[in-house]
Parts: sequence; C-alpha cells; structure tokens
Amino acid sequence: MELQTHHRQGYEYVDEGEGPVLLLLHGLFGALSNWADVVDAFRPGYRVLIPLLPIYDMPLAQAGVPGLARYVEGFVAALELPPAFAVLGNSLGGHVALVYTLDNPARVSRLVLTGSSGLFEDGMGGSFPKRGNYGFVQERVAYTFYNPAVATKELVDEIFRITNSNSKCLRIIAIARSAQRHNLTKELHRIQVPVLLVWGLNDTITPPPVAHDFARLLPAAELAFLDHCGHAPMMERPAGFNAYLRRFLRKTEPHPAVLA
Repeated sequence: MELQTHHRQGYEYVDEGEGPVLLLLHGLFGALSNWADVVDAFRPGYRVLIPLLPIYDMPLAQAGVPGLARYVEGFVAALELPPAFAVLGNSLGGHVALVYTLDNPARVSRLVLTGSSGLFEDGMGGSFPKRGNYGFVQERVAYTFYNPAVATKELVDEIFRITNSNSKCLRIIAIARSAQRHNLTKELHRIQVPVLLVWGLNDTITPPPVAHDFARLLPAAELAFLDHCGHAPMMERPAGFNAYLRRFLRKTEPHPAVLA
C-alpha cells in the first residue's frame, strides 16, 4: 500500500484510520513504509500514527535516544493525542518507546516491542557505517533479515545514499552510540503496563536471549517468537506479527475495536 504523509507543526507523519491510537516508531535505518502491513491490517479499527523520526537531520547535540524521545513528546502534543495510547517500536524505535514510556508513564496504555534495543544491540556488527562502501552497506542490510532477498536493491540503494552523506553519517553514529550507552536494565521494572514482545528467532542484531531478558525484566510482558525471521518481524513475517498484535490488543483493550 502507498502511505500518505501529513505535515503539522514541522512533523511529518502517517495518520490512517479511526479508533484507539497505535503510535508506531521505526528504527535507525527505518522508514514509514516499514510498518505498511501493520497500517493496512489495523486501520479499519484503530488510528495508526507513524511519525518520521528526524534521525538524519536533528541537531547533532540532540542526536540520541533521549533526543528522539523528546521529539515523540512534541509530536504527541502537536497532534493532541488522547491521554493514553498504545506504543509500538522496532529496533531503535523500541528503545525510544521504552524511554518515552519511562518518562511519560501515564500516556502509554500498552507497549509492543520487536527487535528492540535498550539492553543489547549489534546493529553494525561491531562497526559503524563506512562512507562510500556499497558492499558494506549491502552486507549490513542483508544482516537485518533471515531471508536476504528482503534486502532489495532499492532498500540497499536508499541506505547507501544515506550513509554516503557526511552529516547523516555523523548523526547515525551519534544515535547508535547513544543506544549502546543508554542501557535500561535497571529501569525496566518501572514499566507496569502490558507489554508484547515479538521477536524473530533468527534475529542476529538483538538475538533471542535479549528477548528473554526483556521478558524477565518487564513485569507484565509476554513473549512470542517467529521462526525464519530476523530483526524486523513486521516486514519479514507480517501475517504472523499482525496475528500476535491483534490477539494482544484484543486481550488488553477494555472495549476492543472491531477489526475487519
């Protein structure tokens, strides 16, 4: 599906459907389109919102997980969202979702994390982007998925263009280092809302033991795995991801939305 973007007060975002809010946060090399299958499945009964995180152009001094959490706070205020809503995050987006929830506990009614950083991540395989090295980018993008075919040439080309920019590369490195520094092990016990963890069994960036650690540290978490799946289940195994998400939302929604 083609996602239409909106603009308000300097924010670019997707806004589809009506009903309880699902706020979706993409990862470091992510894009609005990463959540396209979730939008398509849930917009009949939910209002699905995806802000475009300013990963590549935010002020360098703010380029990090806390700065992105502040950005989400501004987005929520600008759109005058309801008092509480569900937040979903993939990879870095999950990390931002966790920090947002810790800082705004009354605003988050339930949380969904998939391949989230916050405890451990190996997004660059121990290294950072190499400007102008197409082979490196191709290898790292393929590393994200169980099936390398998901790493299409279009996706690799887009990330290569991003990492070929000095200013964007600086921000990527700053944010990646911030994610590594901001370990939330000692904070997660404060998140009391229901949490769904959906993980790829073949995730090499935040491997399955990381999912088990999240399940152990979050007081109200449930964990589901998808086989033959890497770091982005909502892209690689959308039907399975959406089935887990639908079940979780119905179970935790006081007045369940009607899904087509």
